[in-house]
Amino acid sequence: MEHLSEILKILDGALKANASMATNYAGLLADKLEEDGERQQARLIRERLARAPIAIASAQGAGHGVHFGQLPTDNDSRLNTVDITQPLLESTDVLLPDAIQARLMEFIQCVEHHDELQRVGAALANRLLIYGPPGTGKTQTARWIAARLKLPLLTVRCDTLVNSLLGQTSRNLRRVFDYAQQSPCVLFLDEFDALAGARGNERDIGELQRVVIALLQNIDALPDSTILVASTNHEQLLDPAIDRRFAFHIPMPLPDTTLREALWRKKLGAFAPDDLDWSDLAALSSGATGATIEHVSLDAKRTAVLSGQARADTLIVLRRLGLTLALSQGERLSTTEQEIRWLREWAPAHFTIRALASQYDLSLRRVTGIINETPGTRDGNKETHKGKKTRKPQ
Repeated sequence: MEHLSEILKILDGALKANASMATNYAGLLADKLEEDGERQQARLIRERLARAPIAIASAQGAGHGVHFGQLPTDNDSRLNTVDITQPLLESTDVLLPDAIQARLMEFIQCVEHHDELQRVGAALANRLLIYGPPGTGKTQTARWIAARLKLPLLTVRCDTLVNSLLGQTSRNLRRVFDYAQQSPCVLFLDEFDALAGARGNERDIGELQRVVIALLQNIDALPDSTILVASTNHEQLLDPAIDRRFAFHIPMPLPDTTLREALWRKKLGAFAPDDLDWSDLAALSSGATGATIEHVSLDAKRTAVLSGQARADTLIVLRRLGLTLALSQGERLSTTEQEIRWLREWAPAHFTIRALASQYDLSLRRVTGIINETPGTRDGNKETHKGKKTRKPQ
């Protein structure tokens, strides 16, 4: 039967006395019928929608657009537990390794052809788990999925769902899942491990176990056609029962050399320096995430604009990159001297004494002195192991 999922959703809305859900899916059904050439049937549905109470018809637009009811909130904090956005495809491009991109497109195709696959018994639940280190593009991928499917993105910060009151977290979950079923959308559970942590460890308490059980029940209650995307930095912490609920798993690794170069080219764009060696930049940024590359590129662009330059300076790009990598490695470079020594050790071929002197507006002699200083000393004085000071050689 064509469009069975929309018909079932309309029935669910009616049974739950959820007018928004029923009218949203009726409007979607009318749109699909019109796309199939059934204009007369689409017109009849829209005429019925137009006769609905003014508030409903206005919100629904007689079959066009999406309307969600009042945002779900946590009773204690009164904070909304869901954010709604409508990502646009042109502003949500993602660069991923080929194999991961192919797997992601497979998920998109399964969503787009769910009814067809369901008719032949080959449909999978539209549930995707994205995992990997911070800054590797998990949230951006969720935005891209919503944009690619032309659906609203309902983002749930899982840590905001957790309430100290017994039972409140489970109620928050129920409200979020009910809310997401009002209209076609992508439900995105960010920081998923905050809710779906493995049960049975030594720190576990009964309430946490009940939260995981409630999460399992809510996921199981979702129709297979509902699009659920979850992301985590710590896949190994997820409860195995939760992990099995997701038909698709997408790892987000740190970008390799080829992907780093592509990211640099995209993020620097027209601001890329004329003399920039892309392969060298890709090699120097080993270990950097996509978020790091974007951050450094934006910094370099801002510096160029504020300096009245049409392009970024290569040394400024490298300097920003080096200092950002230092921070990610736990280095705390609080002084100019520390920065100079770090950059000199990190990329000596680029950060020559002359280049460092230019970057920091110091004399060659001063930069040489800083490089030769023992870390922690200043003004050319070196501290001996006995605490005595010796004069710097002339």
